[in-house]
Amino acid sequence: MSARIILSEDFSGIISRQYGFIISIVDVLDVGPGVIIPGNANTFHEVEFTLLAFKPTIGEIVEGEIVEIVDFGAFIRLGPLDGLVHVSQIMDDYVSYEQVGNRFIGKETGKILEVHDQVRARIIAVSLGTGRSGKLGLTMRQKYLGKPEWIEEDIEEDLAQRQEEKAKEEAKQVQE
Repeated sequence: MSARIILSEDFSGIISRQYGFIISIVDVLDVGPGVIIPGNANTFHEVEFTLLAFKPTIGEIVEGEIVEIVDFGAFIRLGPLDGLVHVSQIMDDYVSYEQVGNRFIGKETGKILEVHDQVRARIIAVSLGTGRSGKLGLTMRQKYLGKPEWIEEDIEEDLAQRQEEKAKEEAKQVQE
């Protein structure tokens, strides 16, 4: 059996505090000489290899797809892991869960969040357990987070505010 296959079986899909979620073994760089231990039929080798990993960090901006909506929040697929956006972190508005449509609706804004929506979120909590489980806490409450159309609205609001401030500044200079 090749070193790459053995490494893939042992490491792929594992969560490590040092490396994060190990997605795949990319390359085996070197296999050292084998050591035989009396009473054991295996040979043991030092192996140098390259791996592909996802190590989420607090404050990191991530993009993903809403894969599940439940009454307490929405789960976002972020590559190998799903992160949870608690209902209080979905948007800066009072949010109600609509069970019939399986979606969240903002009371004041009318914004809707549904399964399959593409979103941008910020990681606010990381709990990398051992083995194959880990938890990510996310927020979409801040500006420039959430669905693309929400982000566009934030940009338009900021541009309008800057133009208004610029016009006030120009009017002030004319008066002087």
